[in-house]
Amino acid sequence: MAKRDLYEILGVAKNASEADLKKAYRRLAMKYHPDRNPGDEEAEAHFKEAKEAYEVLSDAQKRAAYDQFGHAGIDPSMGGGRGAGPGNFSDIFSDVFGDIFGGGGARRGGGRQVFRGADLRYTLQLSLEEAVQGTEAKIKVPSLVVCEVCTGTGVKDGGQPETCPTCHGHGDVRVQQGFFSIQQTCPRCHGTGTIITNPCTNCHGRGRVEETKTLAVKVPPGVDTGDRIRLTGEGEPGENGGPPGDLYVQIAVKPHPIFTRVGNDLRCDVPISMVVAALGGEQEVPTLSGRVSLRIPAGTQTGKVFRVRGKGVTPVRGGAPGDLLCRVGVETPVNLTKKQRELLEEFGNTLEEGGDKHAPQRSSWLDGVKRFFEDLKF
Repeated sequence: MAKRDLYEILGVAKNASEADLKKAYRRLAMKYHPDRNPGDEEAEAHFKEAKEAYEVLSDAQKRAAYDQFGHAGIDPSMGGGRGAGPGNFSDIFSDVFGDIFGGGGARRGGGRQVFRGADLRYTLQLSLEEAVQGTEAKIKVPSLVVCEVCTGTGVKDGGQPETCPTCHGHGDVRVQQGFFSIQQTCPRCHGTGTIITNPCTNCHGRGRVEETKTLAVKVPPGVDTGDRIRLTGEGEPGENGGPPGDLYVQIAVKPHPIFTRVGNDLRCDVPISMVVAALGGEQEVPTLSGRVSLRIPAGTQTGKVFRVRGKGVTPVRGGAPGDLLCRVGVETPVNLTKKQRELLEEFGNTLEEGGDKHAPQRSSWLDGVKRFFEDLKF
């Protein structure tokens, strides 16, 4: 079977630049890489084909021979061969390998791999008053600091780490896997390029010890459960000099004995006496900033909601405050004396004499029940 044109394999023109070749190969390698297509023989074949095409076209001498003589110009029996020089293909393969498998950190001098510290989360519990009005809270969080005994080296008696004999201080090694080689973190030193044979007894070779630090967290007014406050650089320290992570303070507002927050509104239940509900009157209710008086009109029923504007929560990002919603409940008297019972019975008799005009809700309900049974034809 005739071999395919190398430019056609990579999908580029014959005058393609080195950058075009590299870009085309990276695209095909990402698409057909065996680790992305496990068990797919067709994808593996495409990957090998693209690899061989790039090996030739990325080499100036081989490309010139191919352009002049075609596949015959790069035939192994004529001094061609499929082995690419150590330059271009090694570089492109490193790029592709990084794109496929990702990179966990950067390297700084001597092969030591540095990592950004992990982000931490702290749950801060606040009262409703603190969340609505804002506060400054003191929190204690664990932190890693440099070990004073070994001054951060991790070696006993102030010594220095030894060069890793496996990777010779580079922090990574090359491993042959089938028809290609990969570069991976050294399994012995885990990318640091050094090993510790005589660890510090205080930090056990880690170079850092844990201690508790106190931080001041400024909580703005209006926060609610689920809100987060970010403290930059207060997370876990990075390894080998890497930057620290951040600390996220998660807000959790504790239940309140009187109020319930719904968005920017506050809700509360207000019990009123049967007499006040029937005759009307004034009912004092609390707010987070003092007290207000509700005017209860005569004939108020259980479930009636009174709105007190502006007595809710001011949003954390600014804007008009919410309202206080007071839901009244008519309380039935209990533990009546004999006299009270007699008075209520007498009062009840007078209500019966007036028919349903004193109980509009009951009258409406009874009418509904009557229609219900009539529809069922009982």
